[in-house]
Amino acid sequence: MNRKPTFGRAPEKKDQNGGSGWLSKVSWGVAFLMVLLMVYVLLRRTPIASFAQIGTESAPAAVVPTFEPVKASLPEYKPGDSLHTLARQAEGHTVISDRPRQNAVRYTVEKGDSVFSIAKDYNLKPESVLWANYDVLKDDPQLLEVGLTLNIPPVDGVYYKWRDGDSVQGVAGKYQVDPESIISYPGNHLDMSDPKISKDTFVMIPGGKGEFRQWVVPTIPRGPAGVSTGFDTCDTSNSTAYGTGSFVWPAPVHQLSGNDYWGGHLGIDIAAGTGQYIYASDSGVVVYAGAIGGGYGLMVMIDHGNGYQTLYAHNSQVNVRCGQGVSQGQVIALAGSTGNSTGPHLHFELRSDTYGRVSPWDFLK
Repeated sequence: MNRKPTFGRAPEKKDQNGGSGWLSKVSWGVAFLMVLLMVYVLLRRTPIASFAQIGTESAPAAVVPTFEPVKASLPEYKPGDSLHTLARQAEGHTVISDRPRQNAVRYTVEKGDSVFSIAKDYNLKPESVLWANYDVLKDDPQLLEVGLTLNIPPVDGVYYKWRDGDSVQGVAGKYQVDPESIISYPGNHLDMSDPKISKDTFVMIPGGKGEFRQWVVPTIPRGPAGVSTGFDTCDTSNSTAYGTGSFVWPAPVHQLSGNDYWGGHLGIDIAAGTGQYIYASDSGVVVYAGAIGGGYGLMVMIDHGNGYQTLYAHNSQVNVRCGQGVSQGQVIALAGSTGNSTGPHLHFELRSDTYGRVSPWDFLK
């Protein structure tokens, strides 16, 4: 039956699912929130760039993050009272191995060298240097010259050049050692079962003792001319100058510059520059004044009339004459480097009629 339309308020419309209009509004709201969420996520993942560049042909340049350095602060160091430390001084010299040298080395003499100073540098006795270089020094340290090349043995003893006819037993006996010390020395490189040594081979004889065959100036006593000394002398028999019995330093500087007193050097080398005054160590008479052989150069010898004589060598100038009386402390010469000398100095000897050549150290004030 057909219904007739009713008059009054129209009835509410319902959606297809029977829901009312408010449900539709909620759905649209949720959808809108989801769109906002998606836009937010996209913005978070996209590098920061100008919106004007979006859609352009070139891709936005990557942004390289920069970092500012952060300075770390450390607490101030304050050692406690109980802290103990060890201080070590810096070592200014190269540490040389303590391992002993087994072979000889060659050394060229320089200005200012002496047999004594060279031996000291290599921790050897001076006689070991002399014995290793007899061909050039003849056991006389006064023959040392600048430019000479010397053999420096590895240890104290005799550095010997083997000759025809030599035997281990004979050489050992000559230099007062046991033959075993020659055969067993590592630096000799000998076959202990059959020690054959060729001529001109240098062999080390550890602890060996050679002989000194040095040329020295003989003592010249005061007296009439013609005394058998082998040198030109003068008549000193009329001199009345005699020594005091004490000796003063014959040079201004009271220290060595080269050889000390030892078996191969019967005097001391006193430091003295060229032209410095040389003084008479004690009063006496000059028994020699002038040039002389044997490496002494210009030499003065004084006889003190009490059993002692003094000798002054390598002078650049002699200021006294033979036969002249001199007093203690008087200038008798100027220092120099005449004769066989590697530099200016005074070679000073003190001799006794009773004891021969004596050490000046026992007499100098």
